[in-house]
Amino acid sequence: QVQLVESGGGLVQAGGSLRLSCAPSGSISSINTMAWYRQAPGKQRELVAGITSGGNTNYADSVKGRFTVSRDNAKNTVYLQMNSLKPEDTAVYYCKMVSVRLWRPYDYWGQGTQVTVSS
Repeated sequence: QVQLVESGGGLVQAGGSLRLSCAPSGSISSINTMAWYRQAPGKQRELVAGITSGGNTNYADSVKGRFTVSRDNAKNTVYLQMNSLKPEDTAVYYCKMVSVRLWRPYDYWGQGTQVTVSS
């Protein structure tokens, strides 16, 4: 079973930056969208940023102008550059990839990486 592996989380002071990366542990074909989600304690998981195979992006209002999502299709890797971090960005960050094969979507999730922003 192929899984996604995230890296780059950690502890940072408010105003700092982190870069998250996510890549599959094996081969996945026909990846369409790649996205980052986050879940803070006691809250529901929410979409942070997504990017299509064509490079179109969308962001949660709370991160617009501070976070940038990008992808390397040759490596099947998605990145999340997080700048001007705030304490409210503290959460476990998960990556998700959707592969579409024979018109059927297959979802892949990572295990999550902790991001903690201190004030």
